[in-house]
Amino acid sequence: MASKRDYYEVLGVGRDADEAEIKKAYRRLARKLHPDVNKDDPQAEEKFKELSEAYEILSDPDKRARYDQYGHAGINENDFNFEDFARGGFGGLDDIFDMFFGGFSGFGGMGGSRRRGPQRGSDLQYRLEISFEKAAFGGSEVITIPRTESCNTCNGSGAKPGTEVKTCPDCQGSGQIRISQQTPFGHFTQTRICNRCAGEGKIVITPCTTCHGSGKVRKERKITVNIPAGVETGTRLRMAGEGEAGDPGAPNGDLYILLQVKPHEIFTRRGDDIYCEVPISFVQAALGDEIEVPTLEGKVKFQIPEGTQPGTSFRLKNKGIAHLNGYGRGDEFVTVKVVIPRKLNAKQKELLLEFAEVSGDEINPEQKSWLKKVRDALGV
Repeated sequence: MASKRDYYEVLGVGRDADEAEIKKAYRRLARKLHPDVNKDDPQAEEKFKELSEAYEILSDPDKRARYDQYGHAGINENDFNFEDFARGGFGGLDDIFDMFFGGFSGFGGMGGSRRRGPQRGSDLQYRLEISFEKAAFGGSEVITIPRTESCNTCNGSGAKPGTEVKTCPDCQGSGQIRISQQTPFGHFTQTRICNRCAGEGKIVITPCTTCHGSGKVRKERKITVNIPAGVETGTRLRMAGEGEAGDPGAPNGDLYILLQVKPHEIFTRRGDDIYCEVPISFVQAALGDEIEVPTLEGKVKFQIPEGTQPGTSFRLKNKGIAHLNGYGRGDEFVTVKVVIPRKLNAKQKELLLEFAEVSGDEINPEQKSWLKKVRDALGV
């Protein structure tokens, strides 16, 4: 195909579709577009590949989040399992018959049926930006997320309170219909989802007016995220049970918090150590001085020794980032930057010239040593 279509368009679902809707749309279209069903269509394989590609991305929370943010530019070849597609996008014979016949219990009536119970809720992902200090020391953030929750009006049953929920007469509450059938491969006993109750095993006579019979509602929920000390950009926190609501009797999905740490104006981070640069005058460098050094907990006094050279680094122990899930902290490294004044008044110039005259060659012993090496090399 000339250009990639939007994955939501390929599956025919909205961008707010949950995992169950995406899976249902894929199964419906897979039956329709599978190459084995459309042998006369030369583009059948490409259409099915496009469908499988869309489902593989949108059914995975991490890949879907990247696609939602960056579109096709956020997806690469490593995101697809082409080996699975070569098999028709399924795990084996069981899955193929499950797709076209609704499942089977084996050749000649042998084997056992496969029944899916209540489905766990979908996982959610939230990108959270935090300050440099909060990453260092930990803290908490309150976020608001939209998610599917169990309807409080009907307690997730889908039925209007006080009304009856009947057992499906077609499947007798099992949610599945068993059909025996003779095929060229032999005799199969097939199991498919009951069309009348859509696999629920029960029929709602009067739907709940709040959730319209779905048993679930969409809400915005405020959640407090506890951030441990020592996290960094890319750290993923798991909040169990804070994802989408599951089917009645099944657990909710989880919420994953993906952290992004804001840059700091002064400090940079390498592992659990932090680094900063502090300007001092050439007088302070020469004579030494007590200066104020910034730390994550405020300014501290630090003694610069006399004769400090430009670019010298000093270590402040245990002033860095806390070790994630451990004890202690990293260190802070302070690099001094000797600032040379751009303009001098007459008095300053006079004093510096006097200093140079008194110092003689000793004003820069390193330069003297270098010049001696040059003379020796040239024989002069």
